Amino acid sequence: MPAITARPALTPAEMPSSPASEYCQRWSRGRHSWRHASEGGFDPQLYQVTPITEATARAFVIDEHYASSFPAARFSVGLLTRDDRFPINGATVDGMALVGVATFSTPMASRVLSSVFPTLEPYEQSIELGRFVLTDTPANAESWFLARAFRHAYDRGIRGVVSFADPMPRHRQVTEVLDDGTMIERTERTSPGHCGLIYQAGNAVALGRSTARTLNYHARQGIVLSERSLSKIRGRERGADAAERHLVSLGAPVRRAGQDPRSWLRAALAALEVTKIRHPGNFRYAFPLGSSSHRRRLPIGLPRTAYPKPDTDILQD
Repeated sequence: MPAITARPALTPAEMPSSPASEYCQRWSRGRHSWRHASEGGFDPQLYQVTPITEATARAFVIDEHYASSFPAARFSVGLLTRDDRFPINGATVDGMALVGVATFSTPMASRVLSSVFPTLEPYEQSIELGRFVLTDTPANAESWFLARAFRHAYDRGIRGVVSFADPMPRHRQVTEVLDDGTMIERTERTSPGHCGLIYQAGNAVALGRSTARTLNYHARQGIVLSERSLSKIRGRERGADAAERHLVSLGAPVRRAGQDPRSWLRAALAALEVTKIRHPGNFRYAFPLGSSSHRRRLPIGLPRTAYPKPDTDILQD
């Protein structure tokens, strides 16, 4: 079969506002694109969903997701395919191409889960969908994968899932070499911002926004630096070495032997031109799992809200 080319990215204003969106977002090396449902072509016989190792999930998510980071994973499942019409990043599992990852993770504070599902045990019965990313696949693959990822979570004792959609657009600086050898820098949008259309299409319960907060934003790469990771460096906690290596990989100077971690971190953030930006909070969604009667009976601890829309609720550039 011939290869299928992804459609170009749409602006938030061009995206449909219906929960049953006709467009599905895809990712490749941190860049987003869109597929239209009219393209069709999804054959479930060519796909399967299976548990994958943390190392496999981590490598895929960091390569493909715009955030270039991996959460504190509890478990991950992968979308595998034998469909050879689409380019892949080379990752395989059991001889099949890995084209999607759903990572269920543990947020730093149990309140993230218990505020939504007050009767469920956090981390054991409730969990966060920390990453959900697909590379180039047919339009219907997204909802098909999400439903089966939740089935795997249910089989592991999970009865409630919390997920978030980030409305903040992301950009990064890209250096290009022109035909005449001239080097230029341009700004590339890696994410238009999200309001959670795939969650809405999956009948998630909308629960407003998470708490507004201040972020450490690395504008050149278009990524947010975790405050938790930075605090590990300051306090020389477990994981500090990995957090340091990440900053060095972004262009920060290597910490000298004996140099105070706090003073090094200040210099590293300055060298990376990390800035503080105010974020209004992510859109929060809840997915009760199980039978329809169980889903209806499961208490939700926060007020339900209307679904946010791309044309009014996503932050503008």
